[in-house]
Amino acid sequence: MATDEERHVTGAAAALHALRNADVRVVFGIPGRAIVPLYHTLGDFPEIRHILTRHEQGAGHAASGYAQATGRLGVCLSTSGPGATNLVTALMDAQKDSVPVLAITGQVESDQLGTGAFQEADICSVVSSVTKYSVEVTRAEDVFPAVTEAARRAMSGRPGAVLVSITLDAFNGRAPAPGDGPKAADPPAPEPARIEQAVAALLAARRPVLYAGGGVVRGEAAGPLRELAEEIGVPVLTTLMARGAFPDGHRLGFGMPGMYGTIAATAAMQNADLILAVGARFDSRVTGKLDAFAPDARVVHIDIDDGEISRRRRADIAVTAHCRPALTMMRDRVREALGSGRHRHPDLSSWWDTLDGWRSRHEPGHGEEVDGALDPRYAVERLGALTAGPNTLYTAGVGQHQVWAAKHIRYERPRTFITTCGAGTMGYAVPAAMGVQAAHPDAQVWAIDGDGSFQMMCQELATCVQARLPIKVAVINNAMLGMVRQWQDLWYSHDDEETDLSDHKENQSPDISALARAYGCAAFTCADPGEVDRVVTRASAVRDRPVVVEFLVSQSARSYPLAPPHAPVPDLLPDFDGID
Repeated sequence: MATDEERHVTGAAAALHALRNADVRVVFGIPGRAIVPLYHTLGDFPEIRHILTRHEQGAGHAASGYAQATGRLGVCLSTSGPGATNLVTALMDAQKDSVPVLAITGQVESDQLGTGAFQEADICSVVSSVTKYSVEVTRAEDVFPAVTEAARRAMSGRPGAVLVSITLDAFNGRAPAPGDGPKAADPPAPEPARIEQAVAALLAARRPVLYAGGGVVRGEAAGPLRELAEEIGVPVLTTLMARGAFPDGHRLGFGMPGMYGTIAATAAMQNADLILAVGARFDSRVTGKLDAFAPDARVVHIDIDDGEISRRRRADIAVTAHCRPALTMMRDRVREALGSGRHRHPDLSSWWDTLDGWRSRHEPGHGEEVDGALDPRYAVERLGALTAGPNTLYTAGVGQHQVWAAKHIRYERPRTFITTCGAGTMGYAVPAAMGVQAAHPDAQVWAIDGDGSFQMMCQELATCVQARLPIKVAVINNAMLGMVRQWQDLWYSHDDEETDLSDHKENQSPDISALARAYGCAAFTCADPGEVDRVVTRASAVRDRPVVVEFLVSQSARSYPLAPPHAPVPDLLPDFDGID
């Protein structure tokens, strides 16, 4: 017969039981007094690996990178007060990009709540607007159900960020040994009538586009997306979140539309008569000024979150469903209609003549140098070409380097390009790569970063050295906040205000290669186009520690196309044939 000791566990153990039941294998975090009991119990759960980060925000972004690379729950841990509030940016980032991240934060003793105790913060109130769900637990018996429910909510429906705050006495208290906990319910099936309407609209269109967003990746829907597109021959546009959801090398792949996309993809969307949007949000950087966006297009919008449907662009046909079953059902109905002879195969030859003409005239281009210095676009393109393979993944922060990474590297599979979109968080690339490497220990993981973004989270290189996570970082160093400088140059009379990161001397400040070596990383510096291939090859050969490659690049290179914020999309296309 089990003893009372065996029938009960601490609240800390209950939390870890819940994580184990949720199939969590890696957690990232930093201990502190209010969460020490959980750390003390981690040794009893050897199947859960803990990675000690150098900043809580880094732990949150690492959890996000892990979740995006695997489709599993990402988990980060912190103590109370400043430890918990340091997670806010990472949680906002995950929530905006629909990434399932669970934060467990310690809290002061329950009898100290509301007293202004040392390192007390009402973290649930703080994160209420940037998470999907948050709860504070003050009793040991509530820990297991609270963590289980938070994990379920993070992964269910539209994924997102959740937080469980657990008081110190709840961690230390005892509760009945937990069982397995409830399993997530299967998502509801798409409404057949809505699917039939969507199929009819798609087969009737003469200038259709398939507009795929991050929901295609989250919903494991890349397969049926490709099969549906191939059945009819529809061009597929992918958002920044969906790069890789449709292969860049496929004849139907048409790239990324919008402010930082390609001119050809943007023109295709603008001139479509039908937009089949799947797991995409019609973000303002895609649509520009809404009343001038795709004026002749009917919209079919498929999304698990009915709050996104018609939120910005009104949907003519709305399908609230997970992307995979909806696309699978559409594919089957299209095959049925075409195979039975009930519908003739759409003739899209004229549309493709137009599309191919745009694509041939407006492919993104660059040289090896800009104003006598290394063209960053060339460096990124060569990095992608030399490192491409089934076992290579890339992350990016936010800024010009992100745009170049999205446009000048070819992505053939989902979950191979992981970046920050809705929040646009500087500092994301390095810790996200850390999470990706923890998820895929044998993969080659490249973080493509800017010098400004890199300096916000470069301390996580120490984590990578200690945890033996041999990420590779390409720092595109133009010694300035490049995207902000570009906006200043274009639209503000007092340009170049506080965006210069150099020390105005011959040496860069900081010396990024020296900084990397101080952390224990291998380091290379490249300023010559003729040296790019050699440096990337040498960096790729290093497998026993992290590598930082600093590309000293031109300050004149810009990210185009670009339009003033909220301008009509045609303003992106000033020289475009047939665009008013």
